[in-house]
Amino acid sequence: MDTLNADQAAGMLHLNVKRVQAMARAGKLPAVRVGRKWLFPREQLESLLGCPAPANGGPSLSISARNRLLGRVNRLRMDGLMAEVCLKIGDQELVSVITRTSAERLGLKVGDEAYAIIKSTEIMIGKQGSQG
Repeated sequence: MDTLNADQAAGMLHLNVKRVQAMARAGKLPAVRVGRKWLFPREQLESLLGCPAPANGGPSLSISARNRLLGRVNRLRMDGLMAEVCLKIGDQELVSVITRTSAERLGLKVGDEAYAIIKSTEIMIGKQGSQG
């Protein structure tokens, strides 16, 4: 099992080290305390970030952005050249406006799992198994 120390986990999660340690202590992050140090299973943290390894050798989503949120398409509205995609992520909704062509190329429909990919001030939409 590949483990990360608190500094590495904080870097992966883009959080302060003290916050990561507090979340581990509160049971909000998967971690094991060894002496005075916290160890975090990399695979479980990646799963929490919504980027699990592809199952059954299926297609994977490879991108440079690290901020990926896995959600479900809750609402999809196409109007002219644009598409408004509403993703339900946990108990939150995230709305992104993308081109209609991109939504059609991804084959997006209500109920699909999709990623919100946050890079700087943009949010892109990605779907596993689609051809680009």
